[in-house]
Amino acid sequence: MSGWITEKGPQNEIVLSSRIRLARNLKDTPFPIYLKEAQSDKVVDSVKSPFANTLNRDYYLYNMDKTDLLDKQILLERHLISKELVKSNSGAAIISKDDIISIMVNEEDHIRIQAILPGLQIMEAWKLADGIDNMLEEQLDYAYDEKLGYLTCCPTNVGTGMRASSMVHLPALNLTGSIGKILQTVTQIGLTIRGLYGEGTEILGNLFQISNQITLGPTEEEIIDNTNGVTNQIIEKEREARNILLNSNRIQLEDKILRSWGILRNAKIITSQECMKLLSDIRLGVDLDIIKGLSISTINEIMIDTQSAGISKYAKKELTAEVCDILRAQIIKEKLC
Repeated sequence: MSGWITEKGPQNEIVLSSRIRLARNLKDTPFPIYLKEAQSDKVVDSVKSPFANTLNRDYYLYNMDKTDLLDKQILLERHLISKELVKSNSGAAIISKDDIISIMVNEEDHIRIQAILPGLQIMEAWKLADGIDNMLEEQLDYAYDEKLGYLTCCPTNVGTGMRASSMVHLPALNLTGSIGKILQTVTQIGLTIRGLYGEGTEILGNLFQISNQITLGPTEEEIIDNTNGVTNQIIEKEREARNILLNSNRIQLEDKILRSWGILRNAKIITSQECMKLLSDIRLGVDLDIIKGLSISTINEIMIDTQSAGISKYAKKELTAEVCDILRAQIIKEKLC
């Protein structure tokens, strides 16, 4: 199981994970969308080469054309590759044994380096990603412009090529009706809000990804400081909202949380959307000590293992939506009871 899912991190009662993504391209090589098959293979070989001594020990290579669709979807559900790479037959992923580092090859850019850590550890994640970036840059010629910085397929990534993000759980801000104002403020100061699986995905279970929009101009350190600062402010607002709920509506809050606890432990059928909603209540209950004897890492495991691909892997076969919902309830019960 991925380290960011099972391990504790700073402020992990609100921040699930911190992520850094660096976009890089090879000099004098067309962007992936324009590559022919032989060129795509050459890019994969070039990026794979620096890992030659560590593959199958510290890192594992997944060629998308040789990886089963279900396995690709599981990597997506664990936040190790993107939905774009899942669709690719010319890409690859190099993933560390602990799932902290993943390098996507021939996605939108030739190289996308990701480091993901539990809790609020954006700077620490950047140091890990930067270390991989430096190692690759010693052996590869990056597409770089002295004025613009790193050149990328999408102009919005030009410059540092960096996205710094935190995944935060904000149920109290939602329950108190304050979430809209908070999100509006975040977007006004140059950050963006996305769903659980990034751009264009639905916000489920009160989980929000906060990340920088601007990559050209500020340095990596400035981007990290800004994202960190905003995340810390949101954490404080969420804590304030939780205190308001405890002080003014404690019985109603406990009832909501314990009802969700009862449904998760006893239901026979649970949809993915309902599961995320109920897990949000349970996570809040654990954080507020309303539910005892349950760890945040167990909640994280349930959140990941009850996605569609994870359930199909568990069943070792393709499933209808109805059967998937039945098995989801069984998996949850096994982990909670």
